[in-house]
Amino acid sequence: MSSGSRQSDRQRLEREIAGAGYAALLGRLREKEPFLQRFASWAEVLEFMHRGTSRDPRKDLVLRPILQAHGEDRDPHWRTLLLAFFWPGLESIHSRRRRWDADPDERWQGIVWAFLRVVCRVDVRTRPDRLVQKLFNGTVRQFHKDCSREWARADVEVPTDPDHLDAVAVAAPQPRLEAEDERRAEVERLRRHLKAGRISETDFLLLVGTRIYGQSLADYARAEGLDYQAAKKRRQRAEAAIRPYEENPRKSPDSCPRPGRPQGLLPMEAHGRKRGRGPLP
Repeated sequence: MSSGSRQSDRQRLEREIAGAGYAALLGRLREKEPFLQRFASWAEVLEFMHRGTSRDPRKDLVLRPILQAHGEDRDPHWRTLLLAFFWPGLESIHSRRRRWDADPDERWQGIVWAFLRVVCRVDVRTRPDRLVQKLFNGTVRQFHKDCSREWARADVEVPTDPDHLDAVAVAAPQPRLEAEDERRAEVERLRRHLKAGRISETDFLLLVGTRIYGQSLADYARAEGLDYQAAKKRRQRAEAAIRPYEENPRKSPDSCPRPGRPQGLLPMEAHGRKRGRGPLP
């Protein structure tokens, strides 16, 4: 994705949070949070979050209630807001960690997805302050962890310390290109099952991680903090739901969409999930 395309996505994101649905969310928070009462719109909040330093303790007063609300209801609109707040920081990671993934599109997708997963793991009850640094540094570590899995699969030897990786250029062997094309095609096939309503977002990502990227179910469950038996049953149900369409080529994964299925996720979330690096908890 070019910088121009990312800028367009950022502008669409900022237009989205200016909508009435997001205004209602701000109204809910303003009733409980005195600091937020000074902001008349999310655009004003966004401007505040993008200026100053990451160490400004007032930014915790913005992030804490949002993260707390997200922890309670997992509404994807909260993640949309946080993505808008942290967009410049994610672009900084994208620029500084280019050696971790030479493909700029894949690198951006991986960073966005790493950020969203970190957001889902944050518990403000145990870490109520310095939240900007926690989310930023957590994203860098998660992205490095994801890249490390790719390096291991490619048999590329790299240092394990993220602080020294800027000096290492990681080049993907040419034979991987065909395999990557096959993986992308299979991901798209599973994505069509997701859009048709046969599997959930968590099912989709579980299948991508274990069926396509070859991660064992035990390792996947451990990495994502999931119960193994629950993950096993979830995968069995998901595979049973799509099996008739996998076995019968006359049935398209796009057929029979479930009417009225809530969309819920920001397009950027789907964009970031493209590599299938793990489910949102």
